[in-house]
Order: sequence, then C-alpha cells, then structure tokens
Amino acid sequence: MRGKVNHVAAETAEEAPDVVLGTFLVNSEPASVLFDSRASHSFITEQFAAKHNLPMSPMKQILIVSSPGKELEASHLCPRVSMNIMGVEFLANLIVLKTNGIDVILGMDWLSGCDGVIQCRKRSVLLTSPQGDKIEYVASVSPSRVGTVNHIKGMPLEDIRVVSEYPDVFPEDLPGMPPVRDIEFSIDLLPGTAPISKRPYRMDVKDLREHKKQIEEMLAKGFIRPSSSPWGAPVIFVDKKDGSRRMCVDYRSLNDVTIKNKYPLPRIEDLFDQMRGAKVFSKIDLRSGYHQLRIRPEDIPKTAFTTRYGLYEFTVMSFGLTNTPAYIMYLMNKVSMEYIDKFVVVFIDDILVYSQNEEEHEEHLRIVLQKLRENQLYAKLSKCDFWLREVSFLGHVITDGGIAVDPSKVQDVLNWNPPKTAPEIRSFLGLVGYYRIFIEGFSKIVKPMTSLLEKGKEFKWDAACQKCFEDLKTRLTTAPMLIMPDIHKGFDVYCDASRMGLGCVLMQEGKVVAYASRQLRKHEQNYHTHDLELAAVVHALKIWRHYMIGNKRQIFMDHKSLKYIFTQQDLNLRQRRWLELIKDYDLDIQYHPGKANVVADALSRKGQANMMIARLMPQELCWEMARLKLGIVTQAEAMIMEIEPTLEQEIRKGQLTDAKIKEIKTQIGLGKTKDFTEDEQGTVWFRKRICVPEIDHLRELILKEAHDSAYSIHPGRTKMYQDLKERYWWYGLKRDVATHVALCDVCQRVKAEHQRPAGLLQPLKVPEWKWEEIGMDFIVGLPRTRDGYDSIWVIVDRLTKVAHFIPVKTTYTGAKLAELYIHELCVSTVFQRR
Repeated sequence: MRGKVNHVAAETAEEAPDVVLGTFLVNSEPASVLFDSRASHSFITEQFAAKHNLPMSPMKQILIVSSPGKELEASHLCPRVSMNIMGVEFLANLIVLKTNGIDVILGMDWLSGCDGVIQCRKRSVLLTSPQGDKIEYVASVSPSRVGTVNHIKGMPLEDIRVVSEYPDVFPEDLPGMPPVRDIEFSIDLLPGTAPISKRPYRMDVKDLREHKKQIEEMLAKGFIRPSSSPWGAPVIFVDKKDGSRRMCVDYRSLNDVTIKNKYPLPRIEDLFDQMRGAKVFSKIDLRSGYHQLRIRPEDIPKTAFTTRYGLYEFTVMSFGLTNTPAYIMYLMNKVSMEYIDKFVVVFIDDILVYSQNEEEHEEHLRIVLQKLRENQLYAKLSKCDFWLREVSFLGHVITDGGIAVDPSKVQDVLNWNPPKTAPEIRSFLGLVGYYRIFIEGFSKIVKPMTSLLEKGKEFKWDAACQKCFEDLKTRLTTAPMLIMPDIHKGFDVYCDASRMGLGCVLMQEGKVVAYASRQLRKHEQNYHTHDLELAAVVHALKIWRHYMIGNKRQIFMDHKSLKYIFTQQDLNLRQRRWLELIKDYDLDIQYHPGKANVVADALSRKGQANMMIARLMPQELCWEMARLKLGIVTQAEAMIMEIEPTLEQEIRKGQLTDAKIKEIKTQIGLGKTKDFTEDEQGTVWFRKRICVPEIDHLRELILKEAHDSAYSIHPGRTKMYQDLKERYWWYGLKRDVATHVALCDVCQRVKAEHQRPAGLLQPLKVPEWKWEEIGMDFIVGLPRTRDGYDSIWVIVDRLTKVAHFIPVKTTYTGAKLAELYIHELCVSTVFQRR
C-alpha cells in the first residue's frame, strides 16, 4: 500500500499556496497542523505521539509514504485522536510517521469526511463540524513559525537553552518579602479624606475555604499582616485562566479618593515599531508581579481589608489598587532602561526579548535574565515562552513578516451575541476597536452601530446594524498581516473622504502598515468636498506624525477637488489653518483619478497620478506654494517649471560681505568650531541651518514672510521662532522674532481674545493749563523734500487746540525726537493713533 505527503517541514509548507498551516490542540496539547488536500492520508509524527502518550496500534499493511527527498515506512496508527479546531471537537485516525517538523498533517481522507475546502487565495480552510455547522479557519500568519513553541512549551527548565543557567529566576513560588527597593508603592489621598470602611461580602463555603487558605499563605510570606486600621475594604474572588481563584480586594472606595499617578504606559503601536527585522522572540512574565514591590510604610494601613477571619493589611502591592500598573511599569522601566528599544519591550510586568538571529538572542536573553537576578525579580516558567519564531503579545501575533490579530482573541468576538443595549454596543466596539488598525474603513463600517449611541436616540437594532455586526466579525477573521515599518524608508499615504467619514491607509513598499479612519463630526458634515478631502490629509498627518515628519512623503488622493484648494485665490480660515499644519511636513501630494482601490493596486497606480498644470496657477500663488514645501508637481504642457529659491541666493550673496560670517569661516578653516560648516558653494551653515548675514532688509524680509504673508496667518512668537529656527540662524533670532510679533499692528488689533479686556472708555480730564497735556501723531508717506524730510510730526495742545507742526524723517530715533520737543515741558502726554 502506498501513500503520499508533500510537506513535512514547516519552512516549505508556509511557502506553498495550496495548503493551510495552523496551531491547534491535539489531544489537549498545542500542535502544528497542516491541511493538505494533496496528501493521500493523515499523519502524526512519532515524536509528538510518543511525547504525549497517544495510544498506537499496528496496521494490517505497511504503508510506503512518498515524502520530499525519500520514502518512509509507516506501520502504526493512532486511532480516534481528538483535535480542537476553532472550538469544535474533531476526531481523526492518524498514521504515525518518523519525521521531524509539522506535528499533524490532515490529508484528503480526513478532509473529504469533513467536506473540507481549502481556499488558496484566502489561505483558509472551510470545514463541516460533526453537528453540521460550517466553520472557517483563516491562516492570518504562518503558524509554522511557532514550531519552536511546541517543543519548548512544557519542557523542564534544565532543558531550555540559556534559561537553565538561571533556575533562581524561575522559582515554584515567591521566596518571601521582596527586597527593599528605592521604589515604594505609595497611596496619596485627596486633601480632607476620612478613612472608609465597609463590611465583608458574604461568600459560599467553597470561597470561604479558599479565602482562609490564601490568607494563611500570604501571612506566612509576610505579604499581609493583622491590622487595626480605620480603613477596610471587602474581598472578592475572580477566576484565573488556569482555573484557580485569585483573591482581590474591592478598593473602589479607596481608589475614588486616591490621587492618580500619571506615569505613562507605552503605546502599543510604538512597541511594535521597535521590533522590525526581529526573527527570534522570548516572552517573560513575572510571577505575581504586583507582590514584588513593597508599600510605603505609612500607606500600609490604607490597604486594610475586612474578612470573616479578621482585619488584615497588605505590605506589598495588591490587585485592585488604582496606581499599581503605573508603579510596576516604573519599576520595570528602571530595571530595563538601557535595553529598551534595543532588544527589550516592557509592558507592565510582561517582558519581550527580540533578536535578529539565535546567536544574538542567546546574548540578549542572558542579559535580561541576569538583570532579573540582580534585582531579585522572579518569573513564572509556565507563563513564559522562549526561542519563538512567532509570539503572541498584547493581543497581537508578531513574526518577522509583520503583525496580525491574535486568533485566540478573535474567537471572543466571534462568540459575541448581538448587543441589546447601548452599553453592550460600547463593550463590543471597545473590543473590536482595539484592532481597528487592521480594518480598512473601520469608522464607516460601525456607523450604524455608533448612531445608536447618540444622546436621546431610541435603541433600535435593525438590519443595517446586524449587517455591520457580522461584517466586523468577518473582517477580523480575515484581517491582513500588517508590516512593521522601516523609518528609514519612504511612506505612502492614501486618503479618502465621504459623507460617512475619513479614511487613510499608511503603506510602505506596497504593503500596508496601518489603517485609520474616523466618522465626521456634526459640523464637518457641512464641509464642501475639497475641505473634506483636505481634512482626510490632515487626519493622516496628525495620527502618523511620527512617521511623516522629517523626510519627503507621498500622499495620494482619489478626488480631483483637492487641487482647487491650491489654485483658488481666497482661502477660508479653516483652509489656512490646515495649510499652516502642512507646512511642517515635506509632502508630495499627487492626485489619483477615479474611485479605484488604491490599496489593492497601489504600485501600479502611482504612475497614473495626475499633476497640477502650472498655467492654472497664478504666479504669485506658485511662489507662495513653493515656500510651503508641499512638493506639488507643477507641469506645463511642454516643459516642467522650476521655482528658484531666490531668497537663498540673496543670503549666499550677503554672506560674502558680512564681517561676522567671514570670521566664522576663519574659525572653520582653523578647526576651532564644530557647530558651523561650509558647503562646496562657500555657504556657511549652523547645524544644518543657513546663516543669515547682518543685512536688515534681508532679515526683515524673512520675518515678514514668516509672520505677515498670506499663508502665515500671524503665528505667535513661539510658533514663529520654532518654524524659522529649522531653516535659518543668526545672532539674536529669538529676540528679533519677539520684537517683530510685539510690534505687529494686526496682532495687537485682532488677537484681542488673548489680551486683558480694555474696559469701558473714559473721557479725559480737561487740563487746567495750556500745554499741560498734548496729543501727537505722525503724517507719513509724503514726498521727500530737498532736505530729506518725508513726514510731519503734529503736536496739539488739548486745552487750546493750538497745533504745532515739525518736519521729521521716518529714520529718526526716539532720542532724536526727544531733542525736538525738549523745550515743550508738559505734565503728561496722550498718544493718538489712527
């Protein structure tokens, strides 16, 4: 009898387009399982069967199996092996094969019995359960990469490479009180808070027995002690994943009066960005991590809890206290700080070690375990995973190929019943929204459900809501793998807008990095089309600023209306505000025709992007847009127009005669300065900022363009200085910016909401003597006389209205003007302005 198997190694199976690889429970143990319609029979490796004590029985005939590279003989069978696939129990007769690699291969004999269909394009398998239900498994990531897990999981500590050198880091239980650290958990209360005490909750006999047992254990370790505190909180029990019960204290009343610690937890997306290129992972979970940090002695009485067996208080951190995540995060950051973003990721009490190869990983893992040993921090071996090619971390599956949704978490979504109340909708959207970066157009999809959350709206679950509910489940089970971006390479952003919401896709080298979307706010629903399109661009720039800032990036739009934003003469305040934000980026905005799917066909459509025709733009607008660094492609019918940076040329020319810059060049030549450099054209730069010579009209031109131009919208001195210092430098730049903004007449008149109210107008007191009080003003802009006067200074006596006229020049300083009227002695002066 002969048989055939096409793949016995995970490395070859994951490249094949017609098989599906997954990880499931076989005889209650995790195993790599291959669905292969071209395999004649179903097989199990002898190593897996022997390790997990599966019963074997001899076959009547020896089976000659053709496998890649050689033929194998199979003589034994494991009958009726139980397999859990997507929560459904299946049985299979598996032939024992002497191979190393994939644990279980389900061939044509088993697939035909389950009406199995392999969908190559989706990398999924559709099965019919013994009860007649249809189930589908989608291989969102290549589970062969967890092959190492199947061999490491459950191995004794002494058999795990590197880990075996640190048995003291993985004790069976915490050895006792944690050491005295320079970090202690504190509970700071709101001023005027009085102690709060509540009676214990009633428990059944089973919980009471467990409660007494855990109290005795914690007393023995020193984690709790008898108390006489005026505080007291009741105890509750929660189930753990392994079936045991965890004692928690209901500290809600204490938490309400506790000042919250603002120590930040890291953003999940930022953690993943650091792991690009990593191929080997190890995950370490602390054993009862909260119990490894002492409480500040004066705060211990506040943790008191009431029980049937007396009043006790914690000496170590307890579950349920509001600031515990922040403190454990602070502790772990301090321990691992020098390795974070190099090869370590820390999230509360979870540590992930990542490396590019096994040699690196051996070194990295040894460093981390040594750090835990030095700081007397202990991990739980059964919750740790080592030497992984694929790791499940914070609800995501991470491989060297990218990030995908954790299938075990998706199962919770698939089992969710349709919501019947608004709070249930919020709970469902909260769970699904955690994976919104995997779902294109998430906000548009959930619109029917979120509309039910509007205040005062009747809850009515209709067909549109049900379709939205089912669509979200389908999209999560078929969610694509997202790549981990390389910040040194370019990014493309595809934006779209509609009356339903804004949608954006961040891509790199034709692969999706993340999806983003949001619904329109009420006032945005009145926007014109081109405003909505620009809003989508602004939305993308805000959420992906850390990717977009710095280097030149491309943005593709699928609506032509956006180009009218840049061709119209008059911009409204909203558009000007958005253009001010865009100025911070170096963007190449291209216009993509039609409503084609730019995500699916991104690379082929980049060459079809339309360009703006230069003749449609007024010349002055071309100059303004050039200063914004938008990188818009402008093209005439027969030639490409280039806008020359004449300002930079003037600066280069001015440097040739500036004495200070000549001195700087001398210092550069002698090697006495590192901050200043000289390029091949002889231009002096200060830390990549061009040095502006001491030429008044040139500096004034730069200040006016940054503050007074049509697209500058009069920024404040801080914003203006931050913009200018990126490109220009001269001595006293910050002072000149502050002076320019302070003397801006428009800012003084218009920006009244940021100034102290002027109060009611009051009439001036009538002076008692002539020339006691005067009013003055200047008449400027007059033709210049032969003596050089171009203005008239008008001084009027407020009592007699007698006027005195003095010819002056606009170049006169305050001291010069004082000389002209020093003979006019007055008590006070009123300055009039037009």
